[in-house]
Amino acid sequence: MNPAKTSRLPEPSADERAHSEQLLQHLREQIAARGPMPFSQYMERCLYAPGLGYYSAGKTKFGEAGDFITAPELGELFARCVVHCVQPSMALLGGDADFLELGGGSGAFAEAALRAFAESGVLPRRYLILEPSADLRERQRERMAAALPSELAARVVWIDRPPEQNWHGVLFANEVIDALPTTRFVLRHGEVCEEHVALDGEARLLRVDRPADALVSGAVRHVERDLQREFEDGYRSEILPQLPYWIQAIAGSLEAGLMLFVDYGYVRREFYLPERQDGTLMAHYRHRAHSDPFYLPGLNDLTASVDFTALAEAGNSAGFGVAAYLPQAQFLIAAGLQQVFEQAYEHADDTARLRLAQQVRKLTLPDQMGERFQAMLFAKGLPALPLPAELLAADQGGRL
Repeated sequence: MNPAKTSRLPEPSADERAHSEQLLQHLREQIAARGPMPFSQYMERCLYAPGLGYYSAGKTKFGEAGDFITAPELGELFARCVVHCVQPSMALLGGDADFLELGGGSGAFAEAALRAFAESGVLPRRYLILEPSADLRERQRERMAAALPSELAARVVWIDRPPEQNWHGVLFANEVIDALPTTRFVLRHGEVCEEHVALDGEARLLRVDRPADALVSGAVRHVERDLQREFEDGYRSEILPQLPYWIQAIAGSLEAGLMLFVDYGYVRREFYLPERQDGTLMAHYRHRAHSDPFYLPGLNDLTASVDFTALAEAGNSAGFGVAAYLPQAQFLIAAGLQQVFEQAYEHADDTARLRLAQQVRKLTLPDQMGERFQAMLFAKGLPALPLPAELLAADQGGRL
């Protein structure tokens, strides 16, 4: 990467530099011992290495003090719309239905969602949070205990792995798939290569390409067949060959209910546009986005956009049908945003009303989150599909 670009980023503290150096040393030792590391493994270490990775260390990630702001951090409107959308399905499933959130972040979504469920009169039996980060789990636990009535907080259960017993309910994931460790591939003389991370003579990280294994190569060739186009020589991008297995692992035991994924991304033909020659990988550091994944490992969030066609295929292979796919703005409007906004506005003072209006703008405007983020709803085993008529009418599943 051009050093001038990283020089425009905020300067890390001495402690932050020391923390990053510790993770870098860990990476160097692994590469020195085992040879070049697949980029997906590098990303996994940068995000989740115990005590050192971005999500497993104690630094603030979300909100103004962190590196990025997610929809739930803006306020309660997002969570209330999600509840408004899924609550009829929860009611249909009965009193033993659970709600499972993947990666609870700061706990803002869970807090707002539980309040909204309580007001609707349809509470999940348990509000499950699958949270791999011990640090974030502790923050969520403190938040629930401080912010919610004890009978609501008591419904929250943290789990280490997806439910093994069959269950009914709703699985929800906001900005989760973009943080799955992604494989980077490149075409060299018609062959599929996988990007690896190696060390140069001065122990600095550098990118090297090696022939891809059958899983990666097969996934890339599947995309080419679906696009009816061969990737040109030098074309580099991301792919998640593990996505069908991941969906099966997290949702295989969901016997009846909904899955809702909200994330930034594209349908396949837009994800792999010929002009998008270096993929969608981004690093986020203190509200600045940059494209150097080797800059201060452990201090940056690394993400790649979602191929929603691949997500639809993975959901189908796990026994789910795509119920709706649409941009976030249209999803929220169809899920009752105006009604939710008016209810909140009525009971707010002038300052809070201004914040509510700002929330709506950030969540729905095309140049904010409205078009960049997409929502995908899956259904399985439901006798009926009690989703808002406006949502089904706005479905863009035909674009997949």
